[in-house]
Amino acid sequence: MRDIIVLLLLFSVLTALRSQETITVSGRLFDVETKEALSFANVTINSFTDNTLITGTITDADGRFEIQEIPFGKYNVHFSFMGYTGIQQVLVAQGLNTIFDFGKIELEPSVETLEEVEIIGEQATTNADLNKKTFSLAENIAQSGGSVMDAMKTMPGVAFDQEGKVVLRGSDKVVVLIDGRQSSLTGFGNQKGLSNIPASNIEKIEIINNPSAKYDANGFAGIVNIVYKKEKQTGLNGDVGISFGLGALGKRKEDTPTDLGSFSINPKLIPSLNLNYKREKVNYFMQSEFILQEALPNNEFTTRNYADGKNIISQVPENRKQFRAIVNGGIDYDLDESNSFTFSGLYDREKHIDTAQVAFIDLNDNTRNRFYSWQEEEVTRYINVMVNYNHKFKQAGHTLSANVQYTQGLEDETYSLNDSSAVRIGRDKTNIRAIENTTNVSTDYVRPLKSGRIEMGAKLRIRRLPVDYTITSGNQSIIYPDLGTFSDWGENLYAGYINYLLEKEKFDIEAGLRVEQTDVFYDLDPVNAYYPVNDKYDYFELFPSIRYTFKLNDRNKLSAFYNRRVDRPGEPELRVFPKYDDPELLKVGNPYLRPQFTDAFEIAHKYSWVTGSFFSAIYHRMIKDQYTRIFSVDNSNPDYDIINRIYQNTGNATNSGIEFLFSQDINKTFKLSASFNGYINTIDAYQATLLFPFDREYSLQRSSDEAWDAKITNEIKLPWEVSAQLTGVYFSKRNIPQGKQLGRSSIDFGLKKNIWGKKAELTLAATDIFNNFGIRQNITGNGFTARYENYYETQIIRAGLKYKF
Repeated sequence: MRDIIVLLLLFSVLTALRSQETITVSGRLFDVETKEALSFANVTINSFTDNTLITGTITDADGRFEIQEIPFGKYNVHFSFMGYTGIQQVLVAQGLNTIFDFGKIELEPSVETLEEVEIIGEQATTNADLNKKTFSLAENIAQSGGSVMDAMKTMPGVAFDQEGKVVLRGSDKVVVLIDGRQSSLTGFGNQKGLSNIPASNIEKIEIINNPSAKYDANGFAGIVNIVYKKEKQTGLNGDVGISFGLGALGKRKEDTPTDLGSFSINPKLIPSLNLNYKREKVNYFMQSEFILQEALPNNEFTTRNYADGKNIISQVPENRKQFRAIVNGGIDYDLDESNSFTFSGLYDREKHIDTAQVAFIDLNDNTRNRFYSWQEEEVTRYINVMVNYNHKFKQAGHTLSANVQYTQGLEDETYSLNDSSAVRIGRDKTNIRAIENTTNVSTDYVRPLKSGRIEMGAKLRIRRLPVDYTITSGNQSIIYPDLGTFSDWGENLYAGYINYLLEKEKFDIEAGLRVEQTDVFYDLDPVNAYYPVNDKYDYFELFPSIRYTFKLNDRNKLSAFYNRRVDRPGEPELRVFPKYDDPELLKVGNPYLRPQFTDAFEIAHKYSWVTGSFFSAIYHRMIKDQYTRIFSVDNSNPDYDIINRIYQNTGNATNSGIEFLFSQDINKTFKLSASFNGYINTIDAYQATLLFPFDREYSLQRSSDEAWDAKITNEIKLPWEVSAQLTGVYFSKRNIPQGKQLGRSSIDFGLKKNIWGKKAELTLAATDIFNNFGIRQNITGNGFTARYENYYETQIIRAGLKYKF
């Protein structure tokens, strides 16, 4: 029955939200002979079809003019002044560019008309532009009250791995930005999981599959930009909200026999408070969110079948009790009409205690041959301070900005490990304490042109992350010996870019080049016996990007993209200290890991009509030296085998696919939107040597497999100011290094009602109603096969209230 419902949903189709953006037109009028500025000259915007007046202005004492909030469309722009011959130019504004600078407009006494110039762009529906897709969270009802990960689950082309990382078009190499900048919330370089970031204060989320040169070069799959709300009203305003939920309502698979098992019916409380006070030149803002919950972020069943006949199953439930506080505040100060500053700070502290009892069951005789328990207590804390300066030149859209950002992060993680069985009776304890310091300095310059704009900028980023590792070994310790007690990682990045946009009536071109110099070092304690040489390297790379768009007509656009990207391993991927949540399945990094580089190509088409749009794309990505986790047996322990999951460069791969987005307003009360993303992942054969905990060969067979994702959203406006939303998601099976990941699906439902004169709203949301969104993988390695199943907490029901004042 559940599969039938999923299939029925996937054959439906649905809406996109249309943006309400406007444009600004600017320029300066001169006498063609004397070159003097013409004050109080007339500039009018007229309808192109019947030449009726839409809006207008007069030039100032310097001959400058600026007209704002002009809706997208096609217009005649008239320039006139008493005693001079007026001229007319054509403006076609459709959304690609929002500021048009006509530059110098010269009027002359003679009866002579300048040639018409057309300036082009195209209005984008918010869910399917050719270079960026934008999604408003105000319309995300079925996932309301949850995290950023919940909100993004139904967005086209978006998936998540078991660590909560965003996967775009089959890859987790994604950069996640906050308000256009990298942040401690989402990670510098490689992304952090989004499952613990509340979505209540977020206005919209942008997905950029083909970033221009102004963005950092990392993230071959694309960029996700999370835009937070910011009030612009004068006076005091804000909102207060609260969300309560219950998670893990049902169990997809029966727990292995332990006293604790896995958490279920997990309570969740998420309050939020936002304040904004604007007066004259100063704007004060504060955003706060808190999470108090029990959760099950991982619930991993691993069935291991060894070549020598042993067959073992274990379950590692991450039973979590958690508190997190995120407070962000600052001041916007307008020094004058041209200069402004923003001073802001972020405090993010999270503490959780994870507890698990792990039973190892011998499937040959159905007996428990090992009992292992652990408790992890972890505190993470980030302090972020930022100063941003912005200078506006007299010309509209002509800006120079500078930004300085400093972040200090703390990770303090203690594992208490306990074995109490025939295999071993003993206790171990480990502690990792890491303090990261990151400094960013950047500057950006934007100069609008009559037919586009030019952008350029520079950036410096310095990161340092020393780690102290403390081990308290017990009887027959499971901790690998001779790891050492410290490591020190650092990265310096120097970058510059230039980006040029040209818009014409029938085509537009955006081309840019980013240059980056990267210096990396990773020093280990000399005691470390597994990696005898400290790693240090640097590289200089060019990252070009280009987009060409041909406008077939007012409703059809065809674009071609190319860009080159890099994905750099961060300290977590390099860290040599294993995690011991399952002593027979250890996750560990690789200090000798190298970056992977990607060349991405795409051809996209968009067809728009009054009530909807259809977007299609074909893409191909070539990946060099990709890195991922490798499963390998460590049989050095005489009592039991250990499977290591080690990061490793695995050679070359390709990712080719197609994407479709369809949206339609059925009527005033019913909207539908649907998406389909199908791709082929090809992983080349590869053979290399693992160094940890001893040298051993591993090999990957060449694999190529098809995979696809389909999503649908249905929104209906009901009486009594109630909106309902039903969404369906299906991810097909797909190949991964050393195996396959099986298909999974989710159906979500939500209701929203406006109350108290639309000053407040009530929401009710249920995610993964049928509990089918868990991860299942089949792995084949040298000397073993494994079935990995992670039935983490996906089934959640939430109720929320938000009041605006």
